[in-house]
Parts: sequence; structure tokens; C-alpha cells
Amino acid sequence: MNAKQPKILLLSLSVALALAACGGGAPTADQAADADSAPRLSLDESSLPPVNRFQASDLDTTVNACQDFNAYANGQWLAANDIPGDRTSWGSFEMLAERTLAVQRQLAEQAAAGEAASGVEKIVGDFWATGTDRAGIDAQGIAPVQDVIDAIDALDTPQAVADYLRSSAADGHNVLFSFGASPDFKDSSVNIAYASQGGLGLPDKTYYFDEAHADKLAAYEQHVARVLELSGVGAEDAAAQAKDVVAFETRLADRSKSRVELARDAELFYNPVSLADADALTPGFPWSAFFQSQGVAAPEMFSLAMPDFHREVDAMLAEVPVDTWKAYLRFHRVDAASPYLSSDFVQANYDFYSRTLRGQQEMEPEWKRALGTINRQVGETLGQMYVEVAFPAESKARMDELVGNLSDALKIRIENLAWMSEETKARAMEKWATFDPKIGYPDEWRDWSGLETSRESYIGNVLAANAFNYRWNLDKIGQPVDPGEWFMPPQTVNAYYNPQRNEIVFPAAILQPPFFDPEADDALNYGGIGAVIGHEMIHGYDDQGSRFDPQGNFENWWTEADAAGFSELTGQLIEQFNAYEAAPGQFVDGKLTLGENIADLGGLAVSYDALQRAREGQEDPMIDGLSQDQRFYLNWATVWRRNFTDEELKVRLATDSHAPAGFRAAGAPSNLPTFAAAFDCKPGDAMVREGGDRIDIW
Repeated sequence: MNAKQPKILLLSLSVALALAACGGGAPTADQAADADSAPRLSLDESSLPPVNRFQASDLDTTVNACQDFNAYANGQWLAANDIPGDRTSWGSFEMLAERTLAVQRQLAEQAAAGEAASGVEKIVGDFWATGTDRAGIDAQGIAPVQDVIDAIDALDTPQAVADYLRSSAADGHNVLFSFGASPDFKDSSVNIAYASQGGLGLPDKTYYFDEAHADKLAAYEQHVARVLELSGVGAEDAAAQAKDVVAFETRLADRSKSRVELARDAELFYNPVSLADADALTPGFPWSAFFQSQGVAAPEMFSLAMPDFHREVDAMLAEVPVDTWKAYLRFHRVDAASPYLSSDFVQANYDFYSRTLRGQQEMEPEWKRALGTINRQVGETLGQMYVEVAFPAESKARMDELVGNLSDALKIRIENLAWMSEETKARAMEKWATFDPKIGYPDEWRDWSGLETSRESYIGNVLAANAFNYRWNLDKIGQPVDPGEWFMPPQTVNAYYNPQRNEIVFPAAILQPPFFDPEADDALNYGGIGAVIGHEMIHGYDDQGSRFDPQGNFENWWTEADAAGFSELTGQLIEQFNAYEAAPGQFVDGKLTLGENIADLGGLAVSYDALQRAREGQEDPMIDGLSQDQRFYLNWATVWRRNFTDEELKVRLATDSHAPAGFRAAGAPSNLPTFAAAFDCKPGDAMVREGGDRIDIW
């Protein structure tokens, strides 16, 4: 739903390979949320940031809604709300995230203060105490990773490099490629191993070749040199090694797939091979040895995705000097550790990745960075605590009702599609009938017993969690898929659809204003969380989700004529978004953002239908002089109010599968006649797409 997604192999397509931690501890979700149990935790709501709700006073009535709906709904708010110095964007998602972070901070402080904390509270408390102990972290300097540096320095042959790549991967540090468990594309009931591409320090392969990113590539080389120098390399040698590292990554990038290719072609991730065939492809890096080194039983088959990339890595092991490999590995190991090391490393990491690359003017305060680490490494441990104090049972019950209403509305729309044959409709309805909605938090929490944390070392806790999470993921290879597993912790302000499980998932934290408000009228809730629900359902039928059947298997269930018709409609949507100019000379990539744009368009239409059914026979309440339909569309726009720094916008245009927020606020409504009717728009108005220009997919 949102621009930031969990770390996953299948990117926006699937969350099944979430290698970053999302898990919890031993109690059941019902026990954690039981109002009758003795409260272990407390929440001071008076200290939280204000709730962000739609207000009619935010509207800029000097703008015609039919000409520029985003400006009408959000322009006044956007002009009055600058981006905070420690962020690169600011809007509804970020405001809700700030409120949720404030809740998490209270919980982490309570966990750290507990003298006899155990289970998930001990883990959270240990991470918080060590992550906010700047004096202790600074005192350790680079010592926590010195043994890694020494091991890399000792490499002297290509074989030694290959051995190191295997051993470091076994500890959860594989810079060159992604590796982990995910459902088999052809049998979604069982997990297999997937190996994909990786190895680049910049957001996308285009950064290494496009003139538009030349300044960022040059800055990246300087950053590489700075980190190498901080790690103990002399200044002159660091500069020379940085050039070699950038050249090394440029060669990798040349054989990598772009973000657009990865987002729009799920089949790239599925290349089933035997171990013998994989070994023949990369004889210098045999996969049989890699599986053995990871403690994974030799499989009959695994997916070696992007084989050209792995073939190039194999060639580079033979052709690239060992000293260049050492510089590359040294940089990436130290760079990855930098956020958890002393202040000079933290500053270097912020200066490039946040300030230079994304335009963030101030470093986040230590407490936010510590919470970010907790959420990435041990997210559901904190999530267990979060739902105990911040997710009322009535919110879950109301969401169940909304999901049911949206599901009914989607069924009717599918049944009435004029462009789809009855044969394909029947398969689409099979998929509709098997949607699995998950709301708030998991029914069962992940077991974290075995993860050892302490109050001695921040990066020690991070490294322990890395290894623990990697092992947990690898242990799923060859095992049945767990249908109850979540890939976002409950405190995440986001939602997702997983095509390999045909599930729609709504973490607790997104079930707050402006998305969901138990005190608001139906129009606002359907324009907010209702459209989010519809959005996630429609992902099951977007250009990639529609390639998976009701059981989550990769299958073409379309007739040839229907597939052609669908392609024509989605092509029109690509053209619509290609025409949006986000900044002078910088346009939205309609192909990169296609899946999200399909989901926005269909999800908004489905939610509007559901609102009409829910309010059928009732009088329009006319609140603040605004009709029910107007408030529906205005809250949709409120969700997408967002300012970006110039640099953040550039990164998103190049890498994000979501269009910039303002185009989401107006893009889908411009295709809906119900929007034009709500605001009395006329043919010829900018927000009215007519005839062949109007796009109606689902």
C-alpha cells in the first residue's frame, strides 16, 4: 500500500521472502489482547502527537476540485506543513508513524526498566538500552567488527574469497545475493529455496549508468572511500579502492535487472534448476557447496533467479583481483554495520544515504534510530506489546465488517465486467472466494526462544538477531508453508497483499485516523481504510497478482482474448501516469507504478460501491456542508497528502512502485464518473476523463 515495503525477495509482488525480522514471542494473540488479564504495560496517551483527521477547514476553496483535486483537498495543508528535518517526506503516513513511534517509545522504555524482564520484553529492553547508550557505543569504536575486517584482510585467493562468501552468508551476511525460503511458484503449499540478485550499494542499476544519477554515483564513490578510511585504510589507498569498488558494482549492475523489470515480471524470480545444473552454471561458486555451508539439505530443485547475474559473479571470482574483492567486501561489511557503531560511522552513513541521496536535513534522534532497529530485527516482539495497549477489540470487529462489505462489492463488480468472458470470470470468482483477510496481529506469535540478547553490545544484539532470523528463514526450506505467518509487525503503518497465499493483511497501526476512525462517519472510513482494503484485494488482480491462481500458484488462468483486453486497459493506465510530471523534466514511470495504480483505481471504485450499499436507504448526513460522496473522495485524498524533499522525489521516481502521493490522490478519481458527479464536474474539466480516455479495469 505504502511506498516503504518490508525487505523481500519478490519486492512489491510478494512478502513471502521477508528476511528482515517480523516476529513475536510465546503468548497467543488473544492472551496478549485480553482485557481481563492483569496489565503489564501502560500507555500515556496525553503525551502522544495529535490524531490526524480530515477537516473541512483544510480545503483550499480557491481551487476548483474539478481542475486540480489534490490542490483543492491538500494544497493548503501541504503549504502549511514543512517536512521535519529528520524526514524526507511528510504526510498522513508519516504523521501516523510519528504517533505510533511515540507509543513504541513508551513501551521500549518500560521494557528496558524492567529489572526481571523475560521473553519478548527482555529482547526489546536489551535492544533499547544498548541502542540508546551512545557513550557505550562510542567507547567500543570499530572493535565489534574488527574480527570481520581481519578475516577479509586475510583473503589471498579466489577460492578463499568464495569460502568467505559462504561463511559470511551462513552468519546472515550475504552482500552479493538474496537467499531464503519462499513458496514454490508451482506448488504454493511448500517452501523452496530462492537465490536472487544483489550486491549493489545504490538504489537501482540505473544509478550506475544514467547521466541523471551521475552526481549520486560520484558521491557514492566518496562515501565508499570515507567508510574504508574509517575502517583503517589510508586515505590515498581508500580513494583508489573506492574507484575499484564502484567499477566492481557497475559490472554487477550491468547484469542485474532493474526495479521496473523486477516489479513487472514475477516470472524472473522463478528459474527452477537442479543442483547439478546450478553447479554447471557457476563452476567457480558451486551451489552444492553453498547449500552445505548454509546447513540446508541438498534439494532436488531450487530457484536460481536471474541466472545471468550469477554467471557474472562466477566470472568475477576468476577475473577480478582478490584485492578488489577484499575492498568490496570490507566496505559493505563495515557500511552495513555503520548505523550500530560509533558516532563517526553513524554520521558517515547518514551523510550519504539520508542527506545526499534523499535530502534529509537532520539525523533522526537516537531513540527513533533504536526503534527502527527493533522493528527491523525483532519487530513482533515489540508488536506483542503494542497490541496490548494500542489496539482495541472493537477495531478488529469493525474491520471484519468492512472487509466483508468490500468483498461483497468486489464480487458484484467482477460479475458485471463487460470486457471479461464468463470463463475467466469463473476463475476470478474462485480467487475471490479464497481471499484470506488478516487484521491487526497474528493469531499465534513467532517463538523467539533461542535468541540471546544482552545489555553489553548494541551491534552484538543486531548480529545475534541477524543470524537468528536467517537460520529461522532457512529452516523453512522444504517445509510446508505456514498460513498464519505475517510479514509486517502490528505496529507498521502499512498493509499488503501476498499473491502466493492470496491474503490481504492489515497491521494494527494502520487502523487509525485518517484511515480508520470509529468516531467518523461512514464516508470517511470507506474513503480511507475501505479504499485500502479494496486496494489490497485488487492487487490479487493487478498485472502481477493476476498471474497467480486461487491457491497462490503461478498459472495463466485467462483466456487469450481476456488477457489481450486486460493488457490494453493496463496499457492505457501506463500512459495516464507517464504523462504526470512530478518535477520539471521528471515524469512518473507508468510501467513501474502500474500494479499500485491498478489497485488504487479498482480499490477506490469497489469501496465507493460498498459505501453506497452500506448507506442504502439512509439520508445523506451532509457534514460541514459536504455530501457523503464528497467526504468519501476527500478522505481518499487526505490519505495521500504528502510533501517530499527534491532528492527523495528523485529516488522514488526511479525506484518506487508507487506513484508520488499527489498523483495517487487525483489519478484514480479522474477515471470515476462518481467523482465527477460528486463535485459537479463537467466534460472538459481536467479531472474528467471521457470516452476512450476513461479507464475502467476492475
